[in-house]
Amino acid sequence: MSVAGSVRAVTTLRLTEMKQRGEKIAMLTSYDYSTAKIVDAAGVDVILVGDSAANVMAGYETTLPITLDMMIYHARSVVRGVNRALVVVDLPFGTYQGNSKVALDSAIRIMKETEADSVKIEGGEEILESVQRIISAGIPVMGHLGLTPQSIHKFGTYNVRAKEEAEAEKLIRDALLLQEAGCFAIVLEKIPAALAKRVTESLTIPTIGIGAGGATDGQVLVVHDMLGITNDFSPRFLRRYADLHTVMSEAISHYVSDVKEQEFPNEKEQY
Repeated sequence: MSVAGSVRAVTTLRLTEMKQRGEKIAMLTSYDYSTAKIVDAAGVDVILVGDSAANVMAGYETTLPITLDMMIYHARSVVRGVNRALVVVDLPFGTYQGNSKVALDSAIRIMKETEADSVKIEGGEEILESVQRIISAGIPVMGHLGLTPQSIHKFGTYNVRAKEEAEAEKLIRDALLLQEAGCFAIVLEKIPAALAKRVTESLTIPTIGIGAGGATDGQVLVVHDMLGITNDFSPRFLRRYADLHTVMSEAISHYVSDVKEQEFPNEKEQY
């Protein structure tokens, strides 16, 4: 049976089972119905409706400007195109930090208005109360440690995190705290591969890496990056599986030329 024909949906429990049997988890972002439908049918296990929509969909420099309403719009669109993958939605900046009631209200809005499967939150001990409150309401939470883009102004750089022992030890503690709080998985972004391996081996829940080496239980990339739609972002961890920027540019240029030269539409392309 093809993956596209399978009706067995991916759940948080299935991700844990995948970790236990050593099966790697494939995760990609999506922000719209058409892309999500393709990504889901291709066999991706987890679809992240990431706040990276701020960058690749809205053209912002950071993820900070995207609002909860914008995230809900993108998530609604994605969910309509998905039959199998687990859909995770980022809680955007300002919707969970410092106030666990606001965090719960934000998560409830996402679950009720989008019909997604879970939410993702950046941070460790400092946002633990929000994580606990959301999980206590029955909403699955994916954690996110290492480089946390919503904290870019705090870090001042997108460089690799946790290279120093103190920060590495804090990351391990935070991972264990998130697991204890009930998170079903944790994204580890842009940290040393050896540290990601340590964290992965110390947890019973899956880790999903991005720029964290191959020892994590799964991998995630931004779909616009791995398809080569964006061409101005080339970190070491990114592998481009296509060059859609060139394909699209050439196709559009060809269309413009055909219209200008009255080559389109031809007699067969009219009524």
